[in-house]
Amino acid sequence: MSDSTPASPARPVVLDVWCELQCPDCHSALDDVRALRARYGDRVELRLRHFPLEKHKHAYAAAQAAEEAFEQGQGWPYVEAVLARTEELASKGEPLLLEIARELGLDAEEFDTALIDGRHLLIVDADQAEGKAIGVTGTPTYVVGEERLDGGKSQDGLRQRIEEIVDGALAES
Repeated sequence: MSDSTPASPARPVVLDVWCELQCPDCHSALDDVRALRARYGDRVELRLRHFPLEKHKHAYAAAQAAEEAFEQGQGWPYVEAVLARTEELASKGEPLLLEIARELGLDAEEFDTALIDGRHLLIVDADQAEGKAIGVTGTPTYVVGEERLDGGKSQDGLRQRIEEIVDGALAES
């Protein structure tokens, strides 16, 4: 019998993506998010954090709907589908959120009920409050480790900076 214990698997690096689902900048950041997911797989825990902006009328409902999609096991596909239709969301609102749910084979009636009963309000409110507390002012904003990277003004070089931080954190673990 060996005295050594097997090494515990390294914990993934957490990358919070502060996003607003009616934000065109968040839509353009999807390529970076996809690339990061492909590059790191399960070594990075990519977490969607909600930061609905007051200027977008349907962003708050979209954040709640995204939480319902995560609950139904299709969170990221739903987020990507909504972000792909940000302009349409501005004009169609909540009916579009239900339409996207149906297109993905999700239970749209449950989405409708979730939007009415507000079961995901606390998650969205907590994300928004935490975002404000750590200095998030716009979207997309990324937080990895102790660094906050604002992509709301420019996304140039952002993915490269995230990769540098993540690679450094992975090398340390």
